[in-house]
Amino acid sequence: MKLLSISGNTKIEKTNRKAGKYLFAGLSMFPDSTICPASKIAGCFDDCLKSAGRGIFRNVVAARQRKSDWWRSDRDGFLDQLRADLSAFQRKAHKAGKTPVVRLNVISDIAWEDYGIPQSFPNIRFYDYSKRSDRFIQNLPDNYYLTFSYSGEARFVKHVERARQHGANIAVVFSGGLPSQFLGRRVIDGDEHDIRIDDPKGIIIGLRAKGPAKKSSNPFIVRNPELIGADHG
Repeated sequence: MKLLSISGNTKIEKTNRKAGKYLFAGLSMFPDSTICPASKIAGCFDDCLKSAGRGIFRNVVAARQRKSDWWRSDRDGFLDQLRADLSAFQRKAHKAGKTPVVRLNVISDIAWEDYGIPQSFPNIRFYDYSKRSDRFIQNLPDNYYLTFSYSGEARFVKHVERARQHGANIAVVFSGGLPSQFLGRRVIDGDEHDIRIDDPKGIIIGLRAKGPAKKSSNPFIVRNPELIGADHG
């Protein structure tokens, strides 16, 4: 089973159309509380973006689930295949004269640095979003860029603060459009593309609520605070 894809995710496809010198690929697994260990305290699992984009199609869900099942049942076999896919993708990108960039956690939150994956491919640039604040206090490989994923859940506040203290950029899902600032930081439009590796430091990556999340009051989705101000103005 092939694990990486340059066309299995709408955001990755969109990014490749704008990527210029880069070629992007992603690994989409179906999330659960093991693959996304911070999802419970962040309160984000029920309205997870797993149902956005192609996640509405049964065949896509089934393919993602097979990958997750393989990860749990045969970790070594999964990692061997992932390394083979990464090697092939690296050759493909270099043949096209582009820099290979890989998002291993499209809708998961696995600490791939613990398995030596980024370290084994220094010529690939890796990036991910993560709700695991412990990952931001470690010395990540130089070729692995993480963006912290926000939630307003009360139990999660200390994790947001830990990520902020360690200088992480923070991705926030907003309903009602994107504000110009949040948490005292400038907000950029993260829906334009997924080239997170070139983001400036100290910003908020604003993402619009998609799928079932559009109608949710879940604390990981923030109502545009500038609209709230307008409501009372």
